[in-house]
Amino acid sequence: MRLDRKFTIGIEEEFQIVDPNTRELRSRVDEMMAEGRMILGEQIKPEMHQSMVEVGTNICHNVQEARSEVVRLRRTIAELAHRKGLGIVAASTHPISHWADQQITEHERYEALIEEMQQHARALLIFGMHVHVGIDDPEVAIAIMNEVRYMLPHILALSTSSPFWIKRNTGMKSYRAEVFKHFPRTGIPDHFRSAGEFQRYLDLLVKTGCIDNGKKIWWDVRPHPFFPTLEYRVCDICPRVDDTIAIAALIQATTAKLYKLYKQNLGFRIYHRALIQENKWRAARYGLDGKLIDFGKQTEVPVRDLIVELLEFVDDVVDELGSRNELNHIYKMLEEGTSADRQLRVYNESGGDLKAVVDLLLKETLEGVM
Repeated sequence: MRLDRKFTIGIEEEFQIVDPNTRELRSRVDEMMAEGRMILGEQIKPEMHQSMVEVGTNICHNVQEARSEVVRLRRTIAELAHRKGLGIVAASTHPISHWADQQITEHERYEALIEEMQQHARALLIFGMHVHVGIDDPEVAIAIMNEVRYMLPHILALSTSSPFWIKRNTGMKSYRAEVFKHFPRTGIPDHFRSAGEFQRYLDLLVKTGCIDNGKKIWWDVRPHPFFPTLEYRVCDICPRVDDTIAIAALIQATTAKLYKLYKQNLGFRIYHRALIQENKWRAARYGLDGKLIDFGKQTEVPVRDLIVELLEFVDDVVDELGSRNELNHIYKMLEEGTSADRQLRVYNESGGDLKAVVDLLLKETLEGVM
């Protein structure tokens, strides 16, 4: 059976704004926005912390288009930052800077968020990558969300880039995942029997004043509240473009494979959220060096082996999607490790020099870009 639809891709990346001399974060996104809007329009925007800038690709029909967009956007904001004496970093936490030193963007949305979440909002100095895959049928989106939850820890393990927090080695490969737990409606979503059941859940939260719209559901995967996409939010942001595109290609292929099974009235086994959360914890703690639980076999399996199994699982849709070269890069990632592994290697080899870690991140963020 051939795929009967295109699985478009969109990628959003949240970058750190860094002083390349001190290696500290700088709350200067406002200085970049006027020129940035002229060049990128709505593709660039500030976030709650002034030391963050977010860019998002246009709708891409394949991973090659996605790569071109990611490279173009990174190059543009790097040039904008450079003209202000600044640099950009793609990593999900900053190794040195403290959240309390960052200025908050003046906007009623962020003011309301801080009023509600208090210190949890101010301390949310984390940077992520979101991948959208086009699905215009709400029932299909919910069915795939239910099943793909099982693969989210695998994807997180591949993306880990946040081992440091406020000058400390946290012992985690993705400390970002732990920080985000402080917010409600995060993590692995529950299982929903239908799009209607999900909509009733959403309507109840709005009716009872828990949220004002679906954007305040911050799960690791969700049907986007305004766009016809399934949005994957589980990833750390990757410094290297090659890693970013490989992970986006894996997300697209996994979505397409589950859709193919759905159309054949087949399906991947659905597991309880509590079980998947066990694997997410392991992925955040150990990254590629750990083991996840194969709940079908009820045994621990090395993460690298399970990611190879995932690549084999999606193999029959890869050529149709035209992403084999991009997915093959994942084997290189399994061999060399993630950004978190490279950061820790530099940290240990330099005798604990966190500025050397920031220098690595500044360099890798622009590899293949400038």
